[in-house]
Amino acid sequence: MRLDDITLEVKRLPHGEGLPLPAYASEGAAGMDVVAAEDVRLAPGERKAVPTGFAVAIPPGYEIQVRPRSGLAFKQGISVLNTPGTVDSDYRGEVKVILANLGSEPFEALRGERIAQLVPAPVQRARLREVDELDATVRGTGGFGSTGV
Repeated sequence: MRLDDITLEVKRLPHGEGLPLPAYASEGAAGMDVVAAEDVRLAPGERKAVPTGFAVAIPPGYEIQVRPRSGLAFKQGISVLNTPGTVDSDYRGEVKVILANLGSEPFEALRGERIAQLVPAPVQRARLREVDELDATVRGTGGFGSTGV
């Protein structure tokens, strides 16, 4: 374990019995693979909140980001909506993954198949200070592609 590693407490839920807990697939993996706790079928354009069979306690000052798996995204057009999704440190309910089928074919995943990855991340909170004017920049108010082709 590295010095900056954190500990996540995981509670397996009854419908998660027999499933693997989130785990890193390789030594260098940034995300832990997470599996579906039920069979899933998504028609093209359909989305669904897929249960994972566990809940988690995250230390204050951290979140867990829910991200797509690159293989599912590239090969089948399966993505995680609201990417990255956030699991807040004070949430204690079941972790669910909002999957969307952006592909042209129906998608099926059986219970126990990997559907997403979880990445713990530190959270920095901000204080807001209301002002009458913002400082000027070269870009100014240009947005949505204003900095180039």
